[in-house]
Amino acid sequence: MSSNTKKGRRSFLKNSFTLTAGGILLQGAPTIVPSTVFGRNAPSNKINIAQIGCGRIARTHDLPETFRNDIARIIAIADVDKYRQQKGKELIEGWYAKKTGQVNYVNVRLYDDYHELLANKDIDAVIISTPDHWHAQPAMEAAMAGKHIYLQKPTSLTIEEGRHMSDVVRAKGVVFQLGSQQRSVNPWPQFKKACELVRNGRIGKLKEVHVGLPADPPGGNTAEMPVPRELNYDMWLGSTPYIYYTQDRVHHPTDLESRPGWLRLEQFGAGMITGWGVHHIDIAHWGMNTELTGPIEVSGAAQFPKAGLWNVHGDYEVEAKYANGVTMHVNSKNPNGVKFVGTDGWIFVSRGNVGVTATDPTSGDKAQPKAFNASNPAILDSVIKPNEVHLYESSEQHRNWLECIQNKKTTISPAEIAHRSCSACLVAFAAMKMGTKLYWDPVKEVFKNNDEANKLLSRPQRHPYGTSYVYNKFKK
Repeated sequence: MSSNTKKGRRSFLKNSFTLTAGGILLQGAPTIVPSTVFGRNAPSNKINIAQIGCGRIARTHDLPETFRNDIARIIAIADVDKYRQQKGKELIEGWYAKKTGQVNYVNVRLYDDYHELLANKDIDAVIISTPDHWHAQPAMEAAMAGKHIYLQKPTSLTIEEGRHMSDVVRAKGVVFQLGSQQRSVNPWPQFKKACELVRNGRIGKLKEVHVGLPADPPGGNTAEMPVPRELNYDMWLGSTPYIYYTQDRVHHPTDLESRPGWLRLEQFGAGMITGWGVHHIDIAHWGMNTELTGPIEVSGAAQFPKAGLWNVHGDYEVEAKYANGVTMHVNSKNPNGVKFVGTDGWIFVSRGNVGVTATDPTSGDKAQPKAFNASNPAILDSVIKPNEVHLYESSEQHRNWLECIQNKKTTISPAEIAHRSCSACLVAFAAMKMGTKLYWDPVKEVFKNNDEANKLLSRPQRHPYGTSYVYNKFKK
């Protein structure tokens, strides 16, 4: 928050409130606010946050986790669906009313267009919980507006988008956090411990990493339908070339917590290879010490639906080799999780049979190993000594972001690391689509001697939406 903004708020408070016995009366309004709210937890001392996109992941994960932190106050929502706007407003205001006992503690402002929200100088930070094709662009524009950013994974629809986003965030110096919450010790401390054990040689020299992810089923109703009156469908499509509306392409009009159809469509994402892949490949990179690079060679194959609306990959298998000699195997056959294999043993880590939301797919009926296991159980009890590698410790992903806004430090999942986790998934996606071995240059971020594969690094973008449009404005 700027010093000018704080001065303006202090002046407003001085001129707009009258002391009463045990409270403060807002002039021109009937609300009596306890004087205690003007201490350490006063609204003027909080980080004002806006929620961009208020569907399933916002309601069941991002908002509840942010509510836990007294340093945050959610004051605005932007969504292209007016029904979701209103329900989000009810959720947020209801939560604050219950916590504070004040019905009018916050009046959540609603926006049809997040660009108008970004122009609001009272907003310090944004949480972006939109569909995958609407991740990179609002993150870039939020950075350009000086807002701190919590972005749901994956970072981008394409590698080009991710590179643009990371560059803009770095240039603007805002605090960025990706929702790759497996890095934080709450609720899954086993991921950090597993990576520390691997990095400190408890399984010898690392040779292989095996990543297991779910796969999406085919299906979906292809019938064209009228666009719901609450939905700005053109803006929902954004940079995606126009295609007719059908409910299974978007989300249910009133069921706010079911898994939406866009997750299963390549117009809006890459399927489970980025959906769960960003989580587990991020952990693989953490343990491999390859967070700021990527594979150098990748091959893959996948089954793609031949009928129905949904067209993301089904079962698949990818092999990726890294410059440090480690080979990563990613497929839908392995149990959901990450297995590090070294010369002296192995460590397996996962969430168990748990997703972030109730509708997240896990491993279905597959036998689920222990969430934290090793070839020798004694490995898991090994203590990391003071002179060994200690990885960044974050209590919880949203909390870490808010604390870093306060202390101006780097988060546990900053933009470049987030981009590299996503780009490794998108390189794997390209190998699945091409069905052949590809050679990747992680420095230049291009495939070597393969023009067809390089076409997958970007997608056509419908003006005036898209990161290319925003990036060109940023460079001027």
